Amino acid sequence: MNKPHILLFNPDQWRGDVMGHLGTALGATPFIDSLVTSDAVSFAQTFTQATVCTPSRCSFATGLYPHVHGHRSLHHMLHDERGQTNMFKVLRDEGYFVWWGGKNDLVPGDEGPEAYSDIYFKPDDAFFARHGSGPVADMHNGNQSWRGEPGSDSYYSFLRGELKTPEGAEYYLDKDWQAVLGACEFIRSAPRDRPLCIYLPILFPHPPYGAETQYLAQVADTPLLPRRHATDDQMSRKAGMLSGIRAGQGLTGWSEERWDQLRRTYYAMIARVDAQFRMVVEALKEEGFYDDTAMFLFSDHGDYTGDYEVVEKNQNTFEDSLTRVPLVVKPPKDRPCSPGIRDSTLAELIDLPATLYDLAGIDPGYDHFGKSLLPAVADPALEHRDTAHCEGGRRPEEVQASERESLLQFGDEPEQGHYYPRINLQVTRPDLHNRAVMIRTLDAKYIRRLGEADEFYDLTVDPMELDNRIDDLTCASRIAKLKERLLSWYLETSDTLPRQTDGRWPSTPAAVETPA
Repeated sequence: MNKPHILLFNPDQWRGDVMGHLGTALGATPFIDSLVTSDAVSFAQTFTQATVCTPSRCSFATGLYPHVHGHRSLHHMLHDERGQTNMFKVLRDEGYFVWWGGKNDLVPGDEGPEAYSDIYFKPDDAFFARHGSGPVADMHNGNQSWRGEPGSDSYYSFLRGELKTPEGAEYYLDKDWQAVLGACEFIRSAPRDRPLCIYLPILFPHPPYGAETQYLAQVADTPLLPRRHATDDQMSRKAGMLSGIRAGQGLTGWSEERWDQLRRTYYAMIARVDAQFRMVVEALKEEGFYDDTAMFLFSDHGDYTGDYEVVEKNQNTFEDSLTRVPLVVKPPKDRPCSPGIRDSTLAELIDLPATLYDLAGIDPGYDHFGKSLLPAVADPALEHRDTAHCEGGRRPEEVQASERESLLQFGDEPEQGHYYPRINLQVTRPDLHNRAVMIRTLDAKYIRRLGEADEFYDLTVDPMELDNRIDDLTCASRIAKLKERLLSWYLETSDTLPRQTDGRWPSTPAAVETPA
């Protein structure tokens, strides 16, 4: 069979409810909304397997859950020499020309994306000359005056606001714009003798929350999400880490107008991503690649964006703000597709590599737990999964699972770091950084925790996850069923057996097993 081209467009920290066709942030995603109407499927109930970058990426790049190889921290990545392959290596070994532009957070820095791509895009002087501007400073670096004074109620808010495009420049040439423009240039000169895999792991809408003027204007009149304000009494029945971050960030006194500004800025970041995605797709159309390209737009995890009066993310809390992510799939033209929204089809990000392997007719050479989405792309009535799962946190002695390294760069003043409220708790209160796992159905969510109370939410009456009913006897039967299903899931996915067996005697050759 002919292998399709592949576009993997992977924004960072995009919560799954913020798209116009899903009824939130109308005006922020006009291109994606039109694509879902005509050519693509939006899996509206897709869940990540980890709520921070690296473990999520290690999971969706392999089809394995975080507990299988222990990838549930920001500082443990995929090592090919340890048998931890990834879909980019598999695709490249199968003849794909892999172009990678953007962040890593998947393989160790000393190995880098170069080992798994034909081109790992790095802009040169000629690139900046073509676009009439030099690179702009990353929002985490440079002048930090937008943060307010230390100790103020804006210091940990991540709200930067308007980004000023340099005078005379067309783009605010941060790393995302560099990668997107680089991808468009590559498409116009791409080789025609190999199938392409274009991977764009961009940073937006990851905080700090900031966007250019035109995108802020685009969402100025966008209706807001309902404010998910939790009272102190409600917070006391949720995870201790969430309450601790809430106290540390110091945003509980914000007015609704300030939350409106932050949320609109986040929507503006998504509006920019929508425009960038359109640019890449238009380049594919112009060069005749579009019909033969399978496109996937998805994020690694979500963002609190003010829910529970918290911003940003966390490793071991599993509200839908963090666990539910966008997933839009356009198959190549020769594969059946019924465009539209799948709002009652549960999916997981680990289904991504399974779908790629199915499209390309590839046996990846290892066992995984993903399920191809292609049947659900073709048939809206098909049930794909009955549960979705997410996990994170650590045992108290697993100090290597904390983000303590991120505090060291600030020396004697670690509180200068944007993430200090979260990371400080990981270091000083490991009991709150407890290991936990979520199981979710379409109408309920159960969270099992080590060393802290479990959680249960009836999502039919409490979609904002404010009322933890773990001790409600009227819910006991539903909770018991979810516990039983969670135990079965762990048994089903606890490990993978290597396909290559070892001979037990010198005269017995090793056998390579292939799946049935």
